[in-house]
Amino acid sequence: MRQKEEDFKKASFREAALAGKSYENEPGKLKAQLSGYFTGPEGPGPLMEREETVGLKGVIAPHIDFQRGGFCYAFAHREIGQNPFPDCFVIFGTAHVPMKTPFSLTRKEFITPLGKLEVDHAMVDAIQSQYPHDLFEDEAIHRTEHSIEFQCVFLRYLFPETTPIRIVPILCGSFHEAIERGISPMEFPLIRQFIGAIKKTVSSLGKKVCYLASADLAHLGLQFGDRDGISEYDLRVLDEEDREMLKHVEERNGDKLFFAISKEHDRKKVCGLPAIYTMLKVMEAKEGRLLKYGQAYTPETQSVVSFASMAFY
Repeated sequence: MRQKEEDFKKASFREAALAGKSYENEPGKLKAQLSGYFTGPEGPGPLMEREETVGLKGVIAPHIDFQRGGFCYAFAHREIGQNPFPDCFVIFGTAHVPMKTPFSLTRKEFITPLGKLEVDHAMVDAIQSQYPHDLFEDEAIHRTEHSIEFQCVFLRYLFPETTPIRIVPILCGSFHEAIERGISPMEFPLIRQFIGAIKKTVSSLGKKVCYLASADLAHLGLQFGDRDGISEYDLRVLDEEDREMLKHVEERNGDKLFFAISKEHDRKKVCGLPAIYTMLKVMEAKEGRLLKYGQAYTPETQSVVSFASMAFY
């Protein structure tokens, strides 16, 4: 493990860690796999011509495995594909392991079977220059974390391989201390200062940015440490509660979202909260729209993961 982390530290790129495992490794097969999520019975339909009007500010997409949630990814990425191409995609990923700091950056380009995505070094360096802590301290976590990788695969599918895609890959850590104390994440200087650094960077560089939060919602059932499994009735209740929670997101109100989850002490284990909250705080949008909601139920463990695609204009 130490050798792998050392090799990653020295490398200028991040390999596609889950190619051939979570999705097809061969480009032709991968394109067919992704295309099926758009054109399948639950998908949004095929990609259309790009619109001339500039409107899309950002999207939320799941990071669940493609086999269970690929159709939902397609709704968010169809919005990206139909809007004018931005200078940069700022991707807020979800870290599934503990981090020493609330956020982590990397300068390494992301490799996919469909081509690479370059990191916008000017933006990354500008964010770091305005932040009091080393944003690369937890960089090794990027090596195997899937939440940004999965979005990169879809982004690379949307645009010709000859089109340079520039990203700012950001892993978001846990907000559990804020939840336990019942206070806003903005009360924590390292969270507040990071949000300020992104806003100042985007403003000063004058780039057209599309934000992307890679975020799942509830994790309930035996698989996730709950005493009881999930029934069909529970799934219907979860659907209603999730949609009610997502109204705060449609209203672009990160604090209402946070306190709705905090009030329940994060009973549903909403892993995408930090990514969604941070994006809502930095993104200047006037409208939010739920595009698709989904649930992945596993009968063997009586467990469920819920997720959604949303767009902001």
